[in-house]
Amino acid sequence: MEASQAMESGQLTKTAAEVYEEFFVPALFGEWAPRCCDAAGIDAGAAKGQRLLDVACGTGCVAREAARRGAAVTGLDPNEGMLAVARRLGPKVDWRDGVTEAIPFDDGSFDAVTCQFGLMFFEDRVKALKEMWRMTKPGGRLVVATWDALERTPGYAAMVALLERLFGAEIANGLRAPFVLGEPAEVLGLFEAAGIPGATVDTQVGTARFPSIADWVHTDVKGWTLADAIDDAQYEVLQKEAQEELKRFAAADGSVHFDSPAHIVTAVKA
Repeated sequence: MEASQAMESGQLTKTAAEVYEEFFVPALFGEWAPRCCDAAGIDAGAAKGQRLLDVACGTGCVAREAARRGAAVTGLDPNEGMLAVARRLGPKVDWRDGVTEAIPFDDGSFDAVTCQFGLMFFEDRVKALKEMWRMTKPGGRLVVATWDALERTPGYAAMVALLERLFGAEIANGLRAPFVLGEPAEVLGLFEAAGIPGATVDTQVGTARFPSIADWVHTDVKGWTLADAIDDAQYEVLQKEAQEELKRFAAADGSVHFDSPAHIVTAVKA
């Protein structure tokens, strides 16, 4: 797979998947796993017997949270690097290699289906939503989380601008990709096109947190598809430039934090 294709589809190498779990999950994704499980009706202490399918599961932070709450969880992802990490960290989850556009289960197999920050990377978003809805049993919930627009995520707007200034639009687009479904109307339009009625959007604000600017850069490059797009010399330039360009996001102790809003879209199947 070419670097540009990998950036658009969010496909990581095994090494990048390890960095993703170690750095990205605590920095960005971890706080959203409980929120997605709450929206899906996977309640701690009351989830025993509930079946949940987490698609585009990545290294499995949502799947592991649902399993911790007592649900029987299946995680589906096409990325072997991600699944290798997921299997190591979540032995109680049924991890499957597969694409969301062709889910290998019978209709209505799950009480809930979740997709945390994966919809933007599907080759056919409408088909993927149709498949998720097909998996959802009557009375069940489909929950899809997408990041808010880049311009409403100040830290990443600044990081993308820095990447574009240093290396051009193609590399910057690798970090734009997670934010391409930032408008709620666009996401709801995909649900409508997939024949999913009554979807609602709950926009919530999270907080991106990194120990330092250097750690932030390391995470965004080494834990993402940019790992194969930026060479060592470029990486050193980026680290140096980021210290000045992004210093407004650093606190007195050097730690970084900024608003990271997202949309949680929920549909209940009649």
